Amino acid sequence: MKKPLFQNTNVMTGLFFTALALLLLFVWIPLDSDTGLIEKVRRQVAIGDALAPTVAALFLLIGGGLLMLLEGKSDTPPAIDAASVKFVARIFAMLVLSFVLMRYAGPLAVQVVNAIQGNDLEYRLLRDTAPWKWLGYVLGGTLAICGTISLTEGRFSLRALVVALLAIAAMIAIFDLPFDDLLLPPNGDL
Repeated sequence: MKKPLFQNTNVMTGLFFTALALLLLFVWIPLDSDTGLIEKVRRQVAIGDALAPTVAALFLLIGGGLLMLLEGKSDTPPAIDAASVKFVARIFAMLVLSFVLMRYAGPLAVQVVNAIQGNDLEYRLLRDTAPWKWLGYVLGGTLAICGTISLTEGRFSLRALVVALLAIAAMIAIFDLPFDDLLLPPNGDL
């Protein structure tokens, strides 16, 4: 028997992510970004502050919409049970740990180098130089991707680690290497 529309977990999940995407697109991104999607300054084109979060929000919007449209017609949508809630809690905890690692790995590494070598380096001055600018992004991003794959599969695998490292390397190649003035997250906030 088909469940009513608003008892369908796929529809509810799709609605949640569609609403979140719309909130991001029309409230958070305009209020948080100082520039538009693409900026042209003195005949040079540069990525604006709003481009990356706008692309992410559009993917959420597409995913939420597809989930509602395609999976909302399912006769047997998945049920939310204790195992589902526990899985989502583990994913959330792992992602929080990933973001903490991404934020603090670089500054902590600089402090360790300062303690060992007696230097007086500041992470803020190094955040746009290799390898410092990649440290938190690589460690936190690898944990996020590899951790998500491992939790989904129910075990750690070398394949998950390799996929995570390749994905992070591809993102660095796409978002960091071609642009002189782009700071990978979270370096722009440090």
